[in-house]
Amino acid sequence: MPRIGVMFDRDLSPADLPAFAAAVEEAGADDLWVVEDLGWAGSISTAALALAATSRIRIGIGIAPAPLRSPALLAMELAVLARVHPGRLVAGLGHGVPEWMRQVGVEPKSKLAMLEETIVAVQGLLRGETVTLNGREVCIDGLRLVHPPASVPPIVTGVVKPRSLELSGRVADGTILAEGNGPAEIESALTHIRRGGAGAEHELIVFTYLHVNDDPADAAKITGRMVEDQAGWLGVPPSEMFSLIGPAAEVPDKVRSLVDAGTGTVVLRPLGPDPIPQVRAALSALGR
Repeated sequence: MPRIGVMFDRDLSPADLPAFAAAVEEAGADDLWVVEDLGWAGSISTAALALAATSRIRIGIGIAPAPLRSPALLAMELAVLARVHPGRLVAGLGHGVPEWMRQVGVEPKSKLAMLEETIVAVQGLLRGETVTLNGREVCIDGLRLVHPPASVPPIVTGVVKPRSLELSGRVADGTILAEGNGPAEIESALTHIRRGGAGAEHELIVFTYLHVNDDPADAAKITGRMVEDQAGWLGVPPSEMFSLIGPAAEVPDKVRSLVDAGTGTVVLRPLGPDPIPQVRAALSALGR
């Protein structure tokens, strides 16, 4: 079985996070993933709340935009969380939505260089190394963390296009694929990730929409707009979007199809006004 995670959706109130995290842990999930989108909530503070509210599950950051984050400060923040909660953090980084990065004046000249140099710098700092990097986008001159973590958290990327997937396979510990990607897309992505040099230890993490509902028409009313918007972003018809929208009995086979394609962690993103019962129903169907 893969790891099963649950996403704390960006539109939920941050005040609800501690209780949500505790409920997800009690329900038997392996991970809780938090979101960093411009204008919603910062991922480091959100991850800290989730770690403090739980004792077992891993907390994932999915994902922080590299242009918005100083690699030095990001490493300092991650080091504190990983030092206090060893083995319970995984940090996701991505290019950032171009419009959002332009909105706050941090769009890089080279998205690929920004992401790769940030990952390399953060990894080195977290390992306790003295980092000097004079890159195209990142410059660090002889910095070393005073309190590096004993257990270095994995750095994973949330990326889409072939060159970015190869970059992830070259320097990251794992890759996140966005909602809507099914077995065929996973196999295609893994081709590029492996071309970058990734081995069996590279963790493939797939986000997927969840809505347990035996009534297709009712499910479409609740989830249709979100699925359509995501399909537009991916450039595919809504009918081709992979999801766990439907009866609970279908969840195990759908999750198994993701695993068979190479997924190591499946992260459920529950849709609808009452997410915890959705999560419990899916986890129960998966034998949790």
